[in-house]
Amino acid sequence: MGRKQELGTKGENYVAKYLTSNGYEILDCNWRIREGEIDLIAKSPDGRITFVEVKTRSSEHFGHPLESITKEKAHRLQKLALAWLVMNNKFGEDFKIDCASVILKNGNFEIDYRSDVL
Repeated sequence: MGRKQELGTKGENYVAKYLTSNGYEILDCNWRIREGEIDLIAKSPDGRITFVEVKTRSSEHFGHPLESITKEKAHRLQKLALAWLVMNNKFGEDFKIDCASVILKNGNFEIDYRSDVL
């Protein structure tokens, strides 16, 4: 596993811990089909299926991590979320798409979690 991939995995694990500490239940991690991947899928405390895109960076030298989520990426996330719902017999259930940015600063992770972004 490369350094960039390892950093991404650590960021996703950090966000998963953040979610569970806030009452979420992790349903799936790195769910993948041909069209793409969803980093985390969780059930929120209010019962909503939550799809989470995680962007992890070692710094903000190239901008805020969430700036890398383009209109095309957002559209793909919506399509992937619907595909997951269909494939898991949950189509029609209430869902939301959240984004989390994780930045490594002074050896510690800082999270910027945004709910209901799409």
